[in-house]
Amino acid sequence: DRVGVAPHRFGIAHDGFGIPLGARFATGFVLVGHVTEWMMALSAAGRPRRRGRRGQTRCLVYWQQMTPEKPRSDDEELLSRPAPGMPASREGDEIRVARMRGELADGFAALAGVERGVTIFGSARTPPEDPDYKLARAVARRLGREGFAIITGGGPGIMEAANRGARDAGALSVGLAIQLPFEEAINHHLDISLEFHYFFTRKVMFVRYASAYVIFPGGFGTLDELFELLTLIQTAKVHVPPVVLVRRSYWEPLVAWLRDTVAAEGKISPSDLDLLALADDEKEICRYVISAARKEMSA
Repeated sequence: DRVGVAPHRFGIAHDGFGIPLGARFATGFVLVGHVTEWMMALSAAGRPRRRGRRGQTRCLVYWQQMTPEKPRSDDEELLSRPAPGMPASREGDEIRVARMRGELADGFAALAGVERGVTIFGSARTPPEDPDYKLARAVARRLGREGFAIITGGGPGIMEAANRGARDAGALSVGLAIQLPFEEAINHHLDISLEFHYFFTRKVMFVRYASAYVIFPGGFGTLDELFELLTLIQTAKVHVPPVVLVRRSYWEPLVAWLRDTVAAEGKISPSDLDLLALADDEKEICRYVISAARKEMSA
């Protein structure tokens, strides 16, 4: 079998006993073990390079980390496991903590005037001709006329549609963008535009300034936002149920799985399903949102 999988390279060095494990060499190699029995040294390409007889080869096993790829985002840099023998830098962590603190402070300052907010989630891949896009714009327009600020992730698709709807109504339009390894253009229908490096600081803003949540069809990001919201509501961190799921045909299979498998096996309570409301049309969606906002105000 090949020994040496990118981004690491393994090799053999003769003599050198007495050198402690973890020792670094000027070449960048790190000692990870000793070998005294018969062995075969492999080159970086994984081909046999030298043979030895049992008991006659006294070697060091060394490891070299190849030049790492630049992290594609600050979240990836934060969450990546430190390389063997290279613990996380406390100085670097202090810089990250300062950036996190700064993102929270900037978000709090920029959004301090937002009172009746509705956070709208959904796919960035939804094109303008899609019925979901048109519905998201209409819902945001209607809610804007009811005095709600519209909060989205600031990107294309459903987010753009909702921000356009807010602009149509003359309502406050907020976009909370995220730094991603691929370009996700910020839409141009925003009154307040913030860009975050870390997902969790951005999520604080989505939740803190919202009186209700509307979830249009989407992928992993939308599902992540949905289930985090449900967890926060279930654990009494926030108090604005229900979460409105738009388009029954899209969400009913998921709700059925939650009911027939997750709840049936006792992993959640049957009453937890009451945290969700399914809706198909503009009036129904807005009725749930207005009701949730009134409950929040009277709480």
